[in-house]
Amino acid sequence: MGILAKIFTWWNGATIGTHWYNARKGKFVGEDIFGNKYYATKNLAKDGDRRWVIYSGSNDASRVPPEWHGWLHKSYDEVPESHLPQPRIWEKRPTGNLTGTARAYRPAGALESGGIRAAATGDYEPWNPADTE
Repeated sequence: MGILAKIFTWWNGATIGTHWYNARKGKFVGEDIFGNKYYATKNLAKDGDRRWVIYSGSNDASRVPPEWHGWLHKSYDEVPESHLPQPRIWEKRPTGNLTGTARAYRPAGALESGGIRAAATGDYEPWNPADTE
């Protein structure tokens, strides 16, 4: 990404102003499995308790894993790696919002998956107001 994109766009990652704010006010707290970096204010007495994330890639809040989401919203104060139990072997890794991508869910009959629906089974009977009289 070029320097002009860093100056003028916020949707492709952090801008130069955000990097400057991080260097001045922020304290690096941790990083998640997607490479997103999490910060908190250095001086709690002066600046209050603020927490924020710098995304690695596009700014999409659905790319924040649940454990870091809890930390960002102050559900707990400790960093998730030291606070939460280890993930179970049956738990899936979180994914971002896949809507609009090739990996999005497309049920049978959707136009993107061929548009062929299963035949009706004949067990549907429409409601007719005349039948209730």
